[in-house]
Amino acid sequence: MSVGTKHKKSQASKQSPKNIASDSQSSSSSSTLTAQKPVTPFRSITEYIYLIMNLFGALYANALKKLSSVKILNKSLNLRHAEEDEPIPTAVLLASHVQPQQQQPPSTESSTATQVVATPAQPKIPSGGKLYRFQKDLPKLPIPTVAETCATYLKTVRPLVDDAEYEVTVKAVEEFLLPGGRGEELQQRLIEHDAKKTTSWLIDWWNSYAYMGYRDPVVVFVNYFFCFADDKKLMDKPAARAAEIITGAMEFRRLVVTEELEPDMARKAPLCVHQYKYLFNSTRIPKSIEDGTRNSNPATNNHIVVIRNNKFYTVELVIDGRQLSTAEIESQIEAIYKLAGTDKDAPIGSLTTQDRDTWTQVRSDLLAISPKNRSSLDRIETAAFAVCLDDTKPVTYDQRSKSCWVGDGRNRFFDKSVQFIIFDNGVAGFNGEHSMMDATPTSRMCDFILDSLEKGKLNHGTPSGTKLSPPKKLEFELNDNLTKEIEIAQQKFDELVEKHDLKVVVFEGYGKNLIKKLGCSPDAYAQMAIQLAYFKTYGTCVATYESAQTKKYAYGRTETGRSVSVESVAWVKAMQNNDLSIEEKGALGRKAVASQSSYMALAADGRGVDRHLLGLRLLIKPKEEKPAIFKDPSYALSSHWTLSTSQITSEHFVGYGWGQVVPDGYGVAYMVKNDSLQFNLVSLKLQNDIMHYNFMEALREMKTVFEATIPPPRPAPGAAVAA
Repeated sequence: MSVGTKHKKSQASKQSPKNIASDSQSSSSSSTLTAQKPVTPFRSITEYIYLIMNLFGALYANALKKLSSVKILNKSLNLRHAEEDEPIPTAVLLASHVQPQQQQPPSTESSTATQVVATPAQPKIPSGGKLYRFQKDLPKLPIPTVAETCATYLKTVRPLVDDAEYEVTVKAVEEFLLPGGRGEELQQRLIEHDAKKTTSWLIDWWNSYAYMGYRDPVVVFVNYFFCFADDKKLMDKPAARAAEIITGAMEFRRLVVTEELEPDMARKAPLCVHQYKYLFNSTRIPKSIEDGTRNSNPATNNHIVVIRNNKFYTVELVIDGRQLSTAEIESQIEAIYKLAGTDKDAPIGSLTTQDRDTWTQVRSDLLAISPKNRSSLDRIETAAFAVCLDDTKPVTYDQRSKSCWVGDGRNRFFDKSVQFIIFDNGVAGFNGEHSMMDATPTSRMCDFILDSLEKGKLNHGTPSGTKLSPPKKLEFELNDNLTKEIEIAQQKFDELVEKHDLKVVVFEGYGKNLIKKLGCSPDAYAQMAIQLAYFKTYGTCVATYESAQTKKYAYGRTETGRSVSVESVAWVKAMQNNDLSIEEKGALGRKAVASQSSYMALAADGRGVDRHLLGLRLLIKPKEEKPAIFKDPSYALSSHWTLSTSQITSEHFVGYGWGQVVPDGYGVAYMVKNDSLQFNLVSLKLQNDIMHYNFMEALREMKTVFEATIPPPRPAPGAAVAA
């Protein structure tokens, strides 16, 4: 995916006035802002971007009102802030744990204020080791020509609008392309912007625009999930299941930290791996205007946080330089089950389900009340990852997926980049915070864990025989106001989740193996199944987002694959036309598949439409008139992602997904396995059941028409050609 994954969020959101103000304070009352550069006599680029984004949000919403009543998110934009680790006094660290009652000597250390420094979006990438050995040689993300982008843009708009609307769009594009016109001017600004960047012209903008400046809750709009295939030996043995997954995760962490992990590759070509810096010991930190990321030193933070009955416990996994064996980890998890009992604490984790502005203020209040709270949050945020021990027993695909996606919203800490979830029946899964990582690193990690366990490749270690200290419970002190905020968070979460419907389509008739024999790209085939199922349900075609990774370039993330084409629309209509033969339908289907594959190749090459147009739009100065191309209703319509889609496939996963990105749309995550296909549908209670039926019907019908038009086999290389 990129989960996309994924898809960036156009979900409705209300911006409070403070979101427009300068970020002069951090989220913590003890934090200070440190400027790295002196203030220039003119407005900073950050101030320009604020104004640009606010102006864009208003105009974009006005254009879209002509098309529907759906509100589109107006995201504030700012340079991302990274929170650095800070020294915590020993007495403060101890205060968060349940300690024997005894007099503690007063601490002579003063609390060190957190430094919140404006920084580039990426930490320094090491140059040695296997993992990063190709990083310095990767090319920068290219900037397409304006003419190329506009030509591609018109092709993607054509199937979505009528003739009159298309003519308006053509005129707006022609005006944009005039010699010496606005397109040429904005392109030159983008080229100059790129020349000043050592990473990518897009990365800081994109991280901010699509993620860190996003103020709605990360649940359900940002985080994504995987459901793991069962380990039949460990069903109803949750402690053993958790211990094995933890051992596997720690081994993958070791490979990342030591840089022994082989880099991601695509057909023997290296891909950018900078996102691995955010995989472990990483937490999203709520802040005014725009969130930050806290990356902690893995050498000094070898603990994990385990959550049971809303209670947080820490487990040290490395003691005196030795990692605990799987058996020892299991004993620690068993101890947590006993310590947690059956009663539940006030769910501190539910606060991470709030909108980011509310969570920013509540976190500040939480830190200010007690040193225990500050220490406990520090232990959570610096942990290698989180393990959630849920007291439910999901069975069906729908139950598993919903439980891994949102759970009950209490027994979680959704700001952690990595959360493993273990249920009481031994079912397991993963929840990921999406802001600084797409799903490539996390899916690779999970696949590594599950594959290594299945094939017996992990070293589970040998217990040392030394008695281990019990897991330590993290304590929080709450006042009436914080207790009320936790109640509000739970209520809002329940209301938000209740509005949604999740349905899993599992088609076991065939999969990737047969699709390849049909002479089709498995991904393009799945995309056409999505188009046909939607057309069967609604009788129309809509803007569709597919996540295309651009990691062949340094600091690449994603580009939009626009899946709807003139060819795909002709094909879905033909499939509903009983007057056409199977062969005619198959021929049109192959044209649709080829069109989708062609656009995805363009997008992966950094030559898609959406990121380039975003860059040009962000460089419009505050008092400049917006070019007609961006005011044209077709621009809003063609980027209103009614279908937000992405693929991550593993034979070890039985679920994968996220939420929709517009209120009238669907989040469609899919897997194309060897012998099955799976689609996860999420919407605001639209027609999931009917879509489910139509997916099954579409896949059966597609097999028939594509089997009837299988192309002849290619001649073997070097084969003689008949005269």
